[in-house]
Amino acid sequence: MPFLPTLVATTVVPFLLKLLGALALWVGGGWLIRLGVRLMRQAMRHSSLDPTMAGYLVNFIAVILRVILVVAILGFFGIPTASFAALLAGAGVAIGAAWSGMLGNFAAGVFLQMFRPFSVGDLICAAGVTGTVEEIGMFMSSILAVDHVRNIVPNSKLFGDTIQNFSSHAYRRVDLTLQLDKGADVDRAMELIRGALRGIDHQVVGLVPELVVLEINAWGPKLAVRPYALSSHFVQVRAECNRTLAELIRGGDLPVARGPLEHLADHYRSNS
Repeated sequence: MPFLPTLVATTVVPFLLKLLGALALWVGGGWLIRLGVRLMRQAMRHSSLDPTMAGYLVNFIAVILRVILVVAILGFFGIPTASFAALLAGAGVAIGAAWSGMLGNFAAGVFLQMFRPFSVGDLICAAGVTGTVEEIGMFMSSILAVDHVRNIVPNSKLFGDTIQNFSSHAYRRVDLTLQLDKGADVDRAMELIRGALRGIDHQVVGLVPELVVLEINAWGPKLAVRPYALSSHFVQVRAECNRTLAELIRGGDLPVARGPLEHLADHYRSNS
């Protein structure tokens, strides 16, 4: 077969060389893109740009660079990029129908950036997840839950759900209840609680804790204890309030309602 060496020299060898060149272009270009993205993240982290917008821009630029790299490799093989663009445009409808969920997530990510219901670092509750926002991506967002578990949530689910942003204001109200006994002196109990709450740090200066009689039930008066805590220390203030109330109860200063088993035990002790 005298034509075989000619076929190898004119077709196979050039194709293998182009394949090796395309592989080298893919590996080298991918490494350069990762390096550039890492440098951009570091630069934007130290810039005045909002972290939420910075993360979104870096992800968007990384996708654009990947597309440019693929187009460059196709051009290296001799495939006309204009034909490739026309092919993508023609397949756009089919891709949109097949990836409607992905396009919906992308659109939701854009709207999250525009309307900004929350930012990176905010504590939110949305899509059944409560935690701190780590990143708002093009299609997915990362939320670190309070138990230190990372949740990857589609943007469309976040944007289409009710969002509670616990970091949007400087302070939050702590809502606690305390069931007093029927014979309790309500005014004295309130004064004791007010005095004890003054020793708790990270409350809002100028806002006095609210103490009201929430209801009167079969056990006696139920108090609502509502101090105001800085949003960044909400959990700490709530825990300290519970601990303070528990110490008042243990010391016998607050006559709290007792359950039926305790009354029954007193009855047997008095008759023994």
